[in-house]
Amino acid sequence: MNKISSFYENKRVFVTGHTGFKGSWLCIWLKHLGAHVTGFSIDVNTNEDNYAVSRIGDKIDDIRGDVSDTEQISAAIQASQPEIVFHMAAQPLVRESYQNPHITYMTNVMGTLNLLEAIRSCNSVKSVVIITTDKCYRNKEWVWGYRENDELGGYDPYSSSKACCELLVDSYRKSFFNLNDNQNREIGIATARAGNVIGGGDWSKDRIIPDCIRSLMSRKPIMIRNPGATRPWQHVLEPLGGYLHLALKLFQEPTKYSEAFNFGPNPEGIIEVRHVVTKLVDYFGEGSWEAPGNKIQVHEANLLSLDISKSKNMLGWHPVWDIDEAIGKTADWYKNFRQTDVYDMCVNQIKEYEKRIACG
Repeated sequence: MNKISSFYENKRVFVTGHTGFKGSWLCIWLKHLGAHVTGFSIDVNTNEDNYAVSRIGDKIDDIRGDVSDTEQISAAIQASQPEIVFHMAAQPLVRESYQNPHITYMTNVMGTLNLLEAIRSCNSVKSVVIITTDKCYRNKEWVWGYRENDELGGYDPYSSSKACCELLVDSYRKSFFNLNDNQNREIGIATARAGNVIGGGDWSKDRIIPDCIRSLMSRKPIMIRNPGATRPWQHVLEPLGGYLHLALKLFQEPTKYSEAFNFGPNPEGIIEVRHVVTKLVDYFGEGSWEAPGNKIQVHEANLLSLDISKSKNMLGWHPVWDIDEAIGKTADWYKNFRQTDVYDMCVNQIKEYEKRIACG
């Protein structure tokens, strides 16, 4: 995994959704690695998001636009002439997708289609990672982890839209980026499916860590909708390290790695929401949580886990921070972001993670 330390130097990298939680961390890591980064995204949600307080936008080419606008994304790709593309722009929230299904499908499906079309017309692109989600699988509430060849599906509009993205990418891979057809260009394109990601600088609504932080900072009890729900929890640097490694592999051997890959924690990181909240409260040294009862709620999966054997065996990737380290690093960010240089804090966490990779 430590091969990424030299690969990205001076590479031209295009990141959609760079103002988002995962996108901002990815841009910071890429800049740390010496890449020339172009970000394409809508405006940041709050002035305390990681993108805003880290000021990573001052260190990259920052383009504001909407992936659902064909002309905007095509112009940005042509202007930047990237070698590597990470597609992270999305409407990422399950509950929001019930309220705004049209926006969810337009952003997640049509946005991906627009990007793929832009890539078809840009000869510089060699490696593409499309980030979807672990929720793209048809959830059968079984106890073992989903593998990349399991059935796709989606109960809610968000999950369904991401399953659509998977089918869309597979179609474009076969129709236009067929690596066994010499008439077509050799572009490596893969999808990445990650579990629940935590880390500093996420203030999204209806996500457990941001909800907890808001309650802790206002000294109110944390309200948990579904304390018994089980998820594959991981620090944001875990899947990002996987994406970086996957893009490298696609660049070098596109035919071999143009597939879907899961990125999640080891089994001990697949735990109930109540345990994550309890650990976070312990790190803060104060606070409490409550379950509000049987209030009518939209459908959300109760049991979800990933099998990451393929990423371990084919990519040489593996998670290095356990759940306690992941929650500890997350808590550190929120405790310190108002009185420290956030960019340096993020880079320091990245350096700590890189050391663990090197030792792993």
